[in-house]
Amino acid sequence: MTIAQRENLQKILTRAHEDYSKGLILYASFKIADPVASEDLVQDTFLKTWNYLVRGGKISVMKAFLYHVLNQLIIDQYRKRKPVSLDTLVEKGFNPYTDQTEKLINEIDGRKYSSYINKLPEKYRTVVEMKYMQSLSLKEISTRTKLSRNTSAVQAHRGIERLKQLVIVSQLLMLAV
Repeated sequence: MTIAQRENLQKILTRAHEDYSKGLILYASFKIADPVASEDLVQDTFLKTWNYLVRGGKISVMKAFLYHVLNQLIIDQYRKRKPVSLDTLVEKGFNPYTDQTEKLINEIDGRKYSSYINKLPEKYRTVVEMKYMQSLSLKEISTRTKLSRNTSAVQAHRGIERLKQLVIVSQLLMLAV
């Protein structure tokens, strides 16, 4: 790009800024309720337009192009996650404390019942260990065992059913003693 072309683009954009910036700011302020953010979006609009022109882009109607760019920036602004302070969340009733008791009980029960997994038949034991002890997906299990995904799911289900039966029987035996 030559210096003369660059100066011509600067004149075009300066003229567009003089003609349309107030209207763009009003439009952006209407769309988002933050006047400072509106001005920032308008500045970003002109910056993006400048970059487009420098890269050789052609604009037939400057006003329409500027409003289009601004609309896209406003949409991006809407999509951004708004930061929320912890104080605001606490005022609304959010309690950051989480009760870990249920997780702890599940872990203890899991350790207690893991000894029963060894009593399962081999075809169920491997699938149950992979699914529940190693937390593998059915797809990963089927790849490792060279079984279909459906077969892996059925064996995992049947293995859990057998495991439940073993646990119930052992609890009944403990009650009988």
